[in-house]
Amino acid sequence: MSYMGKVLRINLTAKGVKTEPLNEKDARDYMGGAGLGMKLFYNEKIKPGIDPFSEENKVVMATGFLCATTCPVAARVACITKSPLSFGVTYSNVGGFFPDEFKKTGHDAVIIEGKSEKPVYVYIKDDKVSFKDAAPIWGLNTADSQHYIKEILKDQTVRPFVIGPAGENLVRYGSIIAEKRASGRKGVGAVFGSKNLKGIVVKGSKSVKYADEKGFQEVVKKIAKAFQDSPTLYPKFGNFGTAGNVENCIAKGQMPGPNFIDPADEKYLSIGAQKNIEYRARRYACYLCPIRCGQVRVVKSGKYAGWATEGPEFETLFSLGSGIGVTDPCFIIAADRVCDDLGMDTVSAGVCIGFAMELYEKGILTKDDCDGFDLKFGNDDAAFKLLYKIAYRDGFGDLLAEGVRRATKRIGKDSEKYAMHVKGLEPPGYDPRTCKSMGLNYMTSYTGADHSRGYPPQEIFGAHHKVPWEVDPYSWDRKAELTIYNQDVGGACKDCSMFCTFAYRNALIPANLHIKYFTELWKTATGFDVTEEDIPKVGQRYNNLAHALLLKEGFTRKDDYLPERLMTEPHKIGPGKGQVMDRENCEKLLDEFYTLRGWDKNGIPKREKLVELGMDYVAEDLGLKETEKIGE
Repeated sequence: MSYMGKVLRINLTAKGVKTEPLNEKDARDYMGGAGLGMKLFYNEKIKPGIDPFSEENKVVMATGFLCATTCPVAARVACITKSPLSFGVTYSNVGGFFPDEFKKTGHDAVIIEGKSEKPVYVYIKDDKVSFKDAAPIWGLNTADSQHYIKEILKDQTVRPFVIGPAGENLVRYGSIIAEKRASGRKGVGAVFGSKNLKGIVVKGSKSVKYADEKGFQEVVKKIAKAFQDSPTLYPKFGNFGTAGNVENCIAKGQMPGPNFIDPADEKYLSIGAQKNIEYRARRYACYLCPIRCGQVRVVKSGKYAGWATEGPEFETLFSLGSGIGVTDPCFIIAADRVCDDLGMDTVSAGVCIGFAMELYEKGILTKDDCDGFDLKFGNDDAAFKLLYKIAYRDGFGDLLAEGVRRATKRIGKDSEKYAMHVKGLEPPGYDPRTCKSMGLNYMTSYTGADHSRGYPPQEIFGAHHKVPWEVDPYSWDRKAELTIYNQDVGGACKDCSMFCTFAYRNALIPANLHIKYFTELWKTATGFDVTEEDIPKVGQRYNNLAHALLLKEGFTRKDDYLPERLMTEPHKIGPGKGQVMDRENCEKLLDEFYTLRGWDKNGIPKREKLVELGMDYVAEDLGLKETEKIGE
């Protein structure tokens, strides 16, 4: 089968290494990637209530069953840990070349535990694991760190996965960089930093085996044909990357303006795909990807001349563009590169700066509070300097390094009214007032305000992304059903298989081929006797398991809510004028969502639902008895 059959355990405290067999039932129940990683994390029985920066927290990294196969766009690895932002379990992933190289070392996953006394990086070369002194590169940015590692190891073909100053300084949204790709959100890089772990470097020579190689290659050919037939994948997404979503979302009132006060209007078309194409120097692809969506952009004139980045993606065009009132694409290119070098999530960084700018304009923060910066919306000079201050926790930057939720505790003065987050995670570039399923997904995603866990392409891209009913992004109708469908089916097909979300959205969903093809891939790669009914069940297990971990941490229904602004302030401009995620409808959506999930009115899974999914052990852990009617 296409699993390698081994899980690596690395103890940073004792510098110990152990190899454990992959549990085949876990692979069958959770597929791989985020699902398998979540199950491995759950199995560790980490004590609820621990600080994410404590030695007791762990990081699980898991590949998918498609990784290192001939299937295109499946080069990703999931990172599962307890988030420094939400204090609940979280998930981030990274693409590029690191994931396949890691799997070729002969491992499906790695569990990282403990804390090193001194900075180290871990070098995994097939079955050999060594701990390398990271003192010489502690403090270096991610680009220089990767260059140094390759020089020291005398091997330019190794694949590093490293943190920068933001992770080292425990910025709560520190990221981990693998060459040009990032495990960007939710603070996984800061957890690495808390363990004195500069990064992981891999070099592998092993290959995967297939249960039915001929059958697998036939499915791969079908997927390649679906890619070619897609009207959007190559001509639009491949040519513009995710920047192409700027024009689409502005037209629908879905791209947020400064700190989500109102939607981005037409002046922000200056940061869209048509403008960004002027700066493209070349395209970039992850391992075995024919689409090459990566856009390497270079600024050749003006005050940001000389800056180049592989991006910026749509989320960054929002967070460091429309979200802070900036219309200059050159600034966003430079700021994107700065965040990557510093190892810092662009979304949370931008939303934190937008939050501070609104507080400044309202007089809640003064120039003295902000280290002398004139933090008006649109001040790109101040924003650029703030990125460095955040990464190094310097002055006012130390406050913003905590994320908006924790920052409000120190600021006071009703600042929480302007803090945009769900469960401590700052939201990405979709305003839920004009895409209601996205709003419910923000509310119920175990990671917080995270578009990727249940992304509704039916609302964002329109009718060609079909479900068996009409989808109006402004309507409340059947949005709980739509959200669960995208969380579960998308959770299996993307999060658990580690298939690229962009290829999935642009080619397989519109052609209604996603469940069929993933069933065929899983069956021929692994030999498991699976059917199309198994795909949504994998997603259900994965989401229920993550939700159970939140319940054990003390999360309740009250955590499944949007920021006050999104529930009380309708859009004042744009095509969605008057639209709002009002509290009454949000309550109804939650009730419907919980019922359809098989949960009670407080969001606790019913025992019979967990038993139906083969998750009796979760029911036992939550103390759900057979005769008990939870919440009634």
